[in-house]
Amino acid sequence: MLDAQDKAIIAELQRDGRAPYASIAETVGLSETAIRKRVKRLTEAGVVQIVAVTDPIQLGFDRQAMIGIRVAGPLEPVAEALSAMPEVDYVVITAGSYDVLAEVVCESDAHLLELVSGRIRAVEGVRETDTLMYLKLQQQTYAWGVR
Repeated sequence: MLDAQDKAIIAELQRDGRAPYASIAETVGLSETAIRKRVKRLTEAGVVQIVAVTDPIQLGFDRQAMIGIRVAGPLEPVAEALSAMPEVDYVVITAGSYDVLAEVVCESDAHLLELVSGRIRAVEGVRETDTLMYLKLQQQTYAWGVR
């Protein structure tokens, strides 16, 4: 269970993941040591993950896409197989038109073709795929606040 101070720490990290613990401590009203311990606990519990969010295009990945997948049979094994693929950075089991959505980052159209046709469609249970190629990344944020 998260208390108000945990949530305040998370909000500060969402604003700036590189904020010094001393700065967070001043804002939240705890000691720097307390902030360090809480961030460690939140990280180890999987509540918080502090990472560098990048622009894939600037790193040489020229093709991003969201792939809608319809599955015959259990959904979890398909989601697990997709999650193991290095190009796949986001997997959700959904309700609606698709059973699973997977976001992928590829080096080229040829790489995307090989991934979809050669590996994703080969996963047992994958019945149909619909590839939605990104033309422009308009917004990418992870600061949705805390409740």
